[in-house]
Amino acid sequence: MKFELLDSEMIFKGRAFAIRRDNLRTPDGSTTKFDIVEHHGSVVILPVDNDGNLLLVRQYRHAAADDLLELPAGTLEPDEEPALCAAREVREETGMGAGQLKELGKFYLAPGYSTELMTVFLATDLRIDPLDPDADEFLEVEKIPLAEVLSMAEAGQMPDAKTLAALLMARPHLSQYLK
Repeated sequence: MKFELLDSEMIFKGRAFAIRRDNLRTPDGSTTKFDIVEHHGSVVILPVDNDGNLLLVRQYRHAAADDLLELPAGTLEPDEEPALCAAREVREETGMGAGQLKELGKFYLAPGYSTELMTVFLATDLRIDPLDPDADEFLEVEKIPLAEVLSMAEAGQMPDAKTLAALLMARPHLSQYLK
């Protein structure tokens, strides 16, 4: 299937993302418009301590009008390497630095309308090494045994898509931490 970009217009430019409107010719020759969220990309981190606990953060998400339990995550700065972002974000959000950061893979968060590509990292050999959180972040860190987190996810008790996708991607790497 071949789609041809005819033109593109920037609609909005914000701090974390921009929105553009693309005019495309479809494979059947008709035209259509797509509104696309342009995003620098992001990281999601699975910080596992030596006792087999996963460090999650609970935070208020205004769009969901709820406090959600999630894996730590953050947005890349322009041209930032994902591993550097992950090392910073785990410190900002959990107060723990990672002795080991292993990239597990990548996924698009919502490819129907966004360019955001998330890189998943497993963070181990944790040590206390906090950074100040972002000014608009109010987080509570929760340590939960990894097996319990996986059960919660399977039971539909974690409605955050990035957390679910990262847990699925990480599952083959987690057996040594399950107790």
